[in-house]
Amino acid sequence: MDASLYRRRKLINQIGIGASMLAMAIGLAALLWILAVLVGKGIGGLDLNVFTQSTPAPGSDGGGLANAIVGSLMMLGFTTLVATPLGILAGVYLAEYGQSGWFGETTRFVTDIMLSAPSIVIGLFVYAIAVDPVNHFSGWAGSLALSLIAVPVILRTTENMLRLVPGSLREAAFALGAPRWRVATMVTLRAARSGVVTGVLLALARISGETAPLLFTALNNQFFSTDMAKPMANLPVVIFQFAMSPYDNWIRLAWTGALLITAAVLVLNIVARIFFRDKVQS
Repeated sequence: MDASLYRRRKLINQIGIGASMLAMAIGLAALLWILAVLVGKGIGGLDLNVFTQSTPAPGSDGGGLANAIVGSLMMLGFTTLVATPLGILAGVYLAEYGQSGWFGETTRFVTDIMLSAPSIVIGLFVYAIAVDPVNHFSGWAGSLALSLIAVPVILRTTENMLRLVPGSLREAAFALGAPRWRVATMVTLRAARSGVVTGVLLALARISGETAPLLFTALNNQFFSTDMAKPMANLPVVIFQFAMSPYDNWIRLAWTGALLITAAVLVLNIVARIFFRDKVQS
């Protein structure tokens, strides 16, 4: 090889690596800066009252985020119950049965649109079909909006992980006389279960901080309530409203709520990477 060509390629490689490391450093610095500000402003308001008292009235002292925490957990719980089976079953169909044909391609196309659609559009859609006809907001509508965001994420993750399962594993199961539905559910899905569970956790991490859909569906509730048929308090909307208020107490609670959501998302990601990190081996 010509020495000048070798030096040129080596220089280009070093420039590329240096630019990549610089971009990574800038991204990490920005992330650490955001986290430092969030922890610095949110840790001061973190006390027992945050978990035991409801959001305070305008201008009053004290209060907490108990109603918002419970409301968010309830909506996320029902979202998980709805989105997980739908997303996994749809992903299994696309990977095992819908590899060709118009229905599978159409489903993938619609899924890609839903993945790229702004969450506020999904909130408006659910408002039109589940809030406006009954003339009131509700936790059920909020859970429906979050489910429409979570299902495509779980579906795509499930499909991609099932496609990583070696074809020889399926062929071995077919050779033993197993029907296709049993191969899909008991062999390939079991082999890819780690990636599927990771997809579910990452979908929950994504929707846990969504605000726009809940503004049009669940809205908010100053009082503690577990009635999903009525407006329900939730952390994202409380943070949005309190952060823009003129009350110092509300602003402090907004920072604390943001810290709680960030910590929850961090825990979900850590769980996904530590306990479900084994890959499907080809």
